[in-house]
Amino acid sequence: MHLARFPRVRFAHLPTPLEPLPRLSEALGGKAQFWVKRDDCTGLAGGGNKTRKLEFLVGEALQQGADTLVTQGAVQSNHVRQTAAAAARFGLACEVILEQRVPTNAVDYNRSGNVQLDDLLGAKARRVPAGSDMNAALETVAQEVRDSGGKPYVIPGGGSNTVGSLGYVECAVELVTQANALGLVIDRIVTATGSAGTHAGLVAGLALIGADIPVLGIGVRAAKDAQETNVFKLALATAEKLGHPERVTRELVVADCDYVGEGYGLVDHDVIEALKLAARTDALLLDPVYTGKAMKGLIALAKQGRFDGETVVFLHTGGAQGLAGYQSAL
Repeated sequence: MHLARFPRVRFAHLPTPLEPLPRLSEALGGKAQFWVKRDDCTGLAGGGNKTRKLEFLVGEALQQGADTLVTQGAVQSNHVRQTAAAAARFGLACEVILEQRVPTNAVDYNRSGNVQLDDLLGAKARRVPAGSDMNAALETVAQEVRDSGGKPYVIPGGGSNTVGSLGYVECAVELVTQANALGLVIDRIVTATGSAGTHAGLVAGLALIGADIPVLGIGVRAAKDAQETNVFKLALATAEKLGHPERVTRELVVADCDYVGEGYGLVDHDVIEALKLAARTDALLLDPVYTGKAMKGLIALAKQGRFDGETVVFLHTGGAQGLAGYQSAL
């Protein structure tokens, strides 16, 4: 596995910290030891997991001579914010499509949080209704860029393709290297799983280096079968890109999608309690959509005894910038 073979630009603050969570561990009964991998600290316009992906995506875009990044996400998309920031960093235009995926007309959701930052960073945004064909919308915008004389580079939602997933192949290597240096035996990694790129990259990376650390994805949108299918497909394709698809097996992909609640981006009591517990124990600022639901799941499973006797690393994928968009819901 030789990631230097792939185009890349470097702007993430790496390696991100790997820190113990002693007060959270105590609050959850002390039968498991929880740590956090702070990928909220990657640095780009507030950081988050998409920054790792964008190092490879923007690297390929620049290699191809692109002058415009085109991507999509929900209205309060962390991925869109980070893509807009990467475009600004390298002097590229940025065209984004925001899907009204969450059924709300709340002013804070539609104008604050990540939406405000997208505008500040110079992204040109358009909105489409929930359920729109986002791939078709991306191609429509890309063609508009071509028709106006530009050269677009299309990034799928979440940066979740084999190029973007390379960022989390590297994260897997980085995490294991840190654990080895600390003498820390990791029994499990827990992370939010949505567009699949982070989960798939971790699975592929860990498999390729023979780390034998299971990854549990806490779903934020899709049902279990669909989520696991999407993650496995991308993990397999990512491993194939790196020359060893046989090392990724279906059994390595596990998602628990029992904590989605009423739907993507919709906040419930347990999410709010998870946000509070993380903030008031080890001062972790989570977001309501991804890390909040992942923490909701982690808390519930810990209380069920699922992690007893284990050392668990929670991968913090960022997103606190979106909290302002949920003021009324919180």
